[in-house]
Amino acid sequence: MVVEEHWWNGVSNPRGRRDVYIRTDGSQWQVQAQIGGAAGRSKIQQCPSRGSASILAGAWRASGSGWRAMPR
Repeated sequence: MVVEEHWWNGVSNPRGRRDVYIRTDGSQWQVQAQIGGAAGRSKIQQCPSRGSASILAGAWRASGSGWRAMPR
């Protein structure tokens, strides 16, 4: 899977960090929500299309302000 988009909540403390990723392999799409930095917990949801992945990623980011897009 290749990361198409990545956002983080701007919190540098690993305990408060949140990341949201949209990934694809060219035919399948998934969204990952990660809590607590690289060593934290994550949830991955499969999506049928790029559009649905974008909607889900937006919903997961809606829980707070300060989200920043990460460069690829």
